Amino acid sequence: MDNISKLSKQRKGFYVRMKLLRSRHGKAENYFFFRYFKWILWVSLSFYFFATSIGNHRPATQLGSISGVLSHAAVRLQPRSLMQLRVYVYELPSKYNSDWISNERCGNHLFASEVAIHKALLHSQVRTFDPSVANFFFVPVYVSCNFSTVNGFPDMVHARGLLSSAVELISSELPFWYRNNGSDHIFVASHDYGACFHAMEGRAVAEGIPEFMKNSIVLQTFGVKYHHPCQDAENIVIPPYVSPEKVQSIMSTLPITSRRDIFVFFRGKMEVHPKNVSGQFYSKRVRTQILRKYGNDRRFYLRRRRFSGYMSEIVRSVFCLCPLGWAPWSPRLVESVALGCVPVIIADGIRLPFGDAVPWSEISLTVAEKDVGKLGRILDHVAATNLSAIQRNLRDPKVQRALLFNDDVEEGDATWQILIALSEKLAR
Repeated sequence: MDNISKLSKQRKGFYVRMKLLRSRHGKAENYFFFRYFKWILWVSLSFYFFATSIGNHRPATQLGSISGVLSHAAVRLQPRSLMQLRVYVYELPSKYNSDWISNERCGNHLFASEVAIHKALLHSQVRTFDPSVANFFFVPVYVSCNFSTVNGFPDMVHARGLLSSAVELISSELPFWYRNNGSDHIFVASHDYGACFHAMEGRAVAEGIPEFMKNSIVLQTFGVKYHHPCQDAENIVIPPYVSPEKVQSIMSTLPITSRRDIFVFFRGKMEVHPKNVSGQFYSKRVRTQILRKYGNDRRFYLRRRRFSGYMSEIVRSVFCLCPLGWAPWSPRLVESVALGCVPVIIADGIRLPFGDAVPWSEISLTVAEKDVGKLGRILDHVAATNLSAIQRNLRDPKVQRALLFNDDVEEGDATWQILIALSEKLAR
């Protein structure tokens, strides 16, 4: 703690006082030199105070470090709205994060935004190494990389214990958790029902958000427009992770402006006879209704089996169905937008990410769950009327960029949008 207070004092800056020489008559001996020197002095001092405010000295802590595992890179200067933002990234022992990325899937599956955001913040200019000047504190714990050996999906059973252990560690080593009772601390919960850490809604609601996280800020893929216990903590809705490299690879062979020969596309789980699991039917039977109604309709390209090259099908499609699964959100939202296919959102009450940056009503269609039987007529009508306008809006690079995470923060990308949202919270 002595090191932190010492650093804080060093950042107080310094005060410079100068007396310009004047002639015996009180007039400047060289007016041009006087103005030029004053301008140089003003620029130099402005640069000094800006540089010292960034806080690039690292205080001594007893926490481990993974910053050596990830490469460093520079990013552009942030806009005025981010100039005052300072985020301290806790350097936790490797068991909380870097140990997990030995499994390649950890950084590439649909929940991998927890890894991507951490990487980007380590490289970002909003990062400070001095926690005493931080506005927010990022807690980098990867809870989505414990893949089940039974079905291959992430197993959330360990999430609460791992996060609780991390909070116990940071609150015992540094004083900042208790400064605002954790309200300026940030967690990522990129799972079906966010910080409730369970794929089934009933179980998620019953278990709720861990008590120690309820005052904090949660970056989560789950969001609805009505009250729900799994969004009781302050939250920012973020997009699910889709690899920007995979998107670029597809677009290099099939440009977004290519001919689209599939009218309606969906590939994914569709049960002919949905099973009742804990009082719920998968997708509220919406996907089953789609299969039964349009399975033999030639306009609908519906496939139930997995296919690793499915993105090449998206870029060939006009409309891409994005029905709910167990949770309302789906990676298909991001994949469709990134590859220029009009998302057809079928998930009542869903709250979509980054509404200020992504004009969802202008680039997508929303169909009520009860109207799935009318889907064919609805899409035919759109195709005959305003489809070209929607596609034009969809091709805006800024829209696509806002939903993708990069290793380094890029202007307008998904991590950038998170930082903008945090700066707005800071302003309030």
